[in-house]
Amino acid sequence: MKIGKRASEMLALFTLAYGEYSVKKSRVFECHRRFKEGRGVQHLGSGQAKTQRTDTNVDRVRNLVGSDQCLGVRVIAEEMNMNREIVRQIVKEDFGMRNFPQNLCLKS
Repeated sequence: MKIGKRASEMLALFTLAYGEYSVKKSRVFECHRRFKEGRGVQHLGSGQAKTQRTDTNVDRVRNLVGSDQCLGVRVIAEEMNMNREIVRQIVKEDFGMRNFPQNLCLKS
């Protein structure tokens, strides 16, 4: 499909139509390049996995919490190289733990 407009012209049209809610400049230029190459528009994500909340990761978090309940969400997230909020959701929703008893743990 050939539109016959340059990327900068497309950006101006988007800005005119949508104002401050327009598509970002970099996204317009990327999509224009993809159309020009004949690939069309596909989901252009950040490259990171769609979700880190998989059964495997839930089991890994369960093993870490089971081995040492004094570990905090931040420590578990760093250990597993996961998003801290995802680890917090796993602990809260999957395990039913509202908080970790960190104040009861002995610090060495």
